[in-house]
Amino acid sequence: MSLMLFLIFLAACAVAAATGHFFGPGQWYAKLNKPEWTPPNWVFPLGWAIMYPAMAIAAWRVGISGHDLVPLALALWALQLALNTLWTPIFFGLQQIFTALVAICCMWVAVLFTTGVFLTVDWLAGLLFLLYLAWASFASALNYEVWKRNSDVSAEG
Repeated sequence: MSLMLFLIFLAACAVAAATGHFFGPGQWYAKLNKPEWTPPNWVFPLGWAIMYPAMAIAAWRVGISGHDLVPLALALWALQLALNTLWTPIFFGLQQIFTALVAICCMWVAVLFTTGVFLTVDWLAGLLFLLYLAWASFASALNYEVWKRNSDVSAEG
């Protein structure tokens, strides 16, 4: 049962990761005015290749903990993953920079709350989510900067 639970969390993360395959950066993103601290495109798939398994491991550890907060913790985990999954199609697919910024800010709040509950339930799961919170903070700041520098380029005008 424990392995099956982990595989379910991993599969959910794989679905979220798949949006990156279907909605890649492309020419539109290449033409955007980005801050000088924008990493090269290859950094993001590498970062997510670390983040998604870490998110699955964290959820699994919480799921098997038996703690009273498991239902809340996993509901928050599902919420942040759903918001995570929405961001890529909004930003790259619809080219809606501001709408993506709203989505990633909502995701960041969900990740923050998930991290807090995870730290209460399972210390290691919480630490894994602190790493994710740092990554989400960077991604949010980058989305903000891209929006600020390209408000005339976005499909939303």
